[in-house]
Amino acid sequence: MEIAQLVGLALITTVFLMILRQEKPQMAVLLSIAFSIIVFLMLAGKLSTIIQVVTELSHKAQINFFFLSTMLKILGVAYLSEFAAAICRDAGEQAVAQKLEFGAKIIIAVLALPILVAILESLIQIMPG
Repeated sequence: MEIAQLVGLALITTVFLMILRQEKPQMAVLLSIAFSIIVFLMLAGKLSTIIQVVTELSHKAQINFFFLSTMLKILGVAYLSEFAAAICRDAGEQAVAQKLEFGAKIIIAVLALPILVAILESLIQIMPG
């Protein structure tokens, strides 16, 4: 079971990190980054499967793919920025993590803008007057 592998790897990495942070903090940062990369690679296939299924469902439901692709991009930005910010925090770079999260929020707002415009245009057409 993949969750068991993930949990086991996380627990083992945590024990090694606790030991390394006392002896060699630089190595602890590298181990943390390596763990993050391994988790990302383990889950990358799952992410592509999710995108594929959602894309197929949107075609069957005849949903405008523009909106769906925008939502997937927003999710991608959110997940990737959170992932990278966690790595920055593990390295002790709180300020970098905060700036990264702020930048991601701006990117998400820009990506969501066309959806907001479409919603507002639809409301204007519906409203009498």
